[in-house]
Amino acid sequence: MDRSVTQPQRKKKSQLKEIWRRMMKNKLAVAGLVVIIVFAFIAIFADVIADYDTQAIKPTRDLLQAPSPAHWFGTDHLGRDVFARIVHGARISLVIGVATTAISLILGGLLGAVAGYFGGYVDSIIMRIMDMIMCVPAILLALAIIAALGTSITNLLIAITVASVPGFTRIIRSAILTVVGQEYVEAATACGMGEFRIILRHILPNAMGPIIVEATMSVAGMIITAAGLSFLGMGIQPPQPEWGTMLAEARDHMQNHPYLVIFPGLSIILAALSLNLLGDGLRDALDPRLKN
Repeated sequence: MDRSVTQPQRKKKSQLKEIWRRMMKNKLAVAGLVVIIVFAFIAIFADVIADYDTQAIKPTRDLLQAPSPAHWFGTDHLGRDVFARIVHGARISLVIGVATTAISLILGGLLGAVAGYFGGYVDSIIMRIMDMIMCVPAILLALAIIAALGTSITNLLIAITVASVPGFTRIIRSAILTVVGQEYVEAATACGMGEFRIILRHILPNAMGPIIVEATMSVAGMIITAAGLSFLGMGIQPPQPEWGTMLAEARDHMQNHPYLVIFPGLSIILAALSLNLLGDGLRDALDPRLKN
C-alpha cells in the first residue's frame, strides 16, 4: 500500500523537478522571475520601505525636485516622493493584475470547460456569447463598464474581468478539447462518475499547462490595461499612487521634469516584460515536445 501511495507522489515530484530544470535553462525566464519576485517583495513590504501617509500622498513644499539622495526618484508637483509612490503603486498594480486574472481564470475556466466537454448547443451558446463580447475591444468595453458603474477599484476589477473572460474561455476550451477524448475520461464516464466531477478532477488538471501560461502572461495585460484606464481618468483616482495615474499627473511637467514619466513608465514596462518572459519560459518548460 505504501508503494501505491508514494509512487504517484514520486512521479509528480520528478515531473515538477524536470519542469523546473528546463525553465532554469531559460535565462530570460529566470530574469523575469527574479524581477517579479523583487516587485512582489516591494509590494508586500511597501509600508516598511516607504510610509504611505507622509511620503506617498501627503503634499509637501519640496516641489518638483530632481532625483537626489534625499528623494531617490525626485518629487512631483505636489512635493510627494516619487519613489514612495512607485513602491505603493506596485502593490496596487500587482493586486489588480493578480486579482483580475484569478477571477477571469475561474469564470473562463468554468465556461470553457463546460463548452469543451459538453459541446453541441451548450458549446455554441457559450462561445457565441464570448464572440459577441470579443467584438468590442477590451479597453473600450472596460471604459464603457466603468462609465456606467462609476470609477472605483471594485468597478475597475469588474470591468477588466468582464473584458478578459472571453479570452480565457477560448484558451481553456481549446485545452479541454485536446484531452476530453482521452481514455481516462472515457473510463471515468464508464464508471458512472458525474460530469462536473470529471471536469474538475480529470479534465482541468490535465489541461493546466496552457492555462498556467495564459494566466501568467495575462497578469501583464491586466496591469497595462489598469494603467491605461487610470491614465485616462477611469481607473484608480488620485491621490492613490498607481503607475498609470502617476503618468497622467506628470503630463504637464514631462518636458521639464522627465523623471516623473520615466520611473512609472519603466515600472510598467519592467513588470509587463518580466511576466511575459516568465510566461514564455513556462510555456517552453511545460511543452513535452521540448524535453531534452
